Amino acid sequence: MKKALMYLLLFIGIQLVGGAIVPMIWQWISGTADKTIPLIITMTMVVSIITIAVFLFCRWAEVSPRWLRTRPWMVLIWSVIAALGAIIPSAWLQEQMPELPNWMESEFDMILSNRWGYVVVGLLAPLSEEIVFRGAILRKLLDTLSPWKAIALSAFFFALIHMNPAQMPHAFVIGLLLGWMYWRTGSILPGMAYHWANNSAAYLIYNVYPDPNIQLIDIFKGSELHVLLAVAFSLVILIPSLFQLNQWMHKAEA
Repeated sequence: MKKALMYLLLFIGIQLVGGAIVPMIWQWISGTADKTIPLIITMTMVVSIITIAVFLFCRWAEVSPRWLRTRPWMVLIWSVIAALGAIIPSAWLQEQMPELPNWMESEFDMILSNRWGYVVVGLLAPLSEEIVFRGAILRKLLDTLSPWKAIALSAFFFALIHMNPAQMPHAFVIGLLLGWMYWRTGSILPGMAYHWANNSAAYLIYNVYPDPNIQLIDIFKGSELHVLLAVAFSLVILIPSLFQLNQWMHKAEA
């Protein structure tokens, strides 16, 4: 438990230190302290790369090809399908909740509106966050807590570090699912596949519908019926995907 908290604090520390140092270097090189798209993307990329390097170098996260050698292609495929099936139901549920403050809206707009932003959102974020929150934090929590207590606590941490109330409910639910996948397989790869598909879809949707305040009713031309049908259709994809994952997921034998 203590090590899990240490990993969380170190992750936060890297974010804070990197978020302070990179803009200073940027200002020294460019001569401006304005918060620009290149600065935000560069800062996020540098912080993610440092996080990955530190956690892997110190072996705080267990990364091994052993699970991949079991040829778990069905697990990876169903992870991606589940992520795609969860997008519309998740958006619909979020719209039913009271509106929460979106403190990071401008930063996300800058990242998602730039093609280099995909490297941050679609590639580095899934890798760094799965290494830290499943490969390091959840792995240690599972040593001392019952599985679902450990999964719930790691999901709470995962939601908390987004530091954005508008994202926290979604991040918590996704954290539960990603934690379950790690617990069942002992590998961060299924979570990375899910995380990649989820973030890639978010990036694509933003660039097709760049208005951050757009809702499902707007996408479906004002038809509430079409919204509900889209939710139902997505659940027809999501629920069987979770069933298939439950059937296929297993740990690699030692």
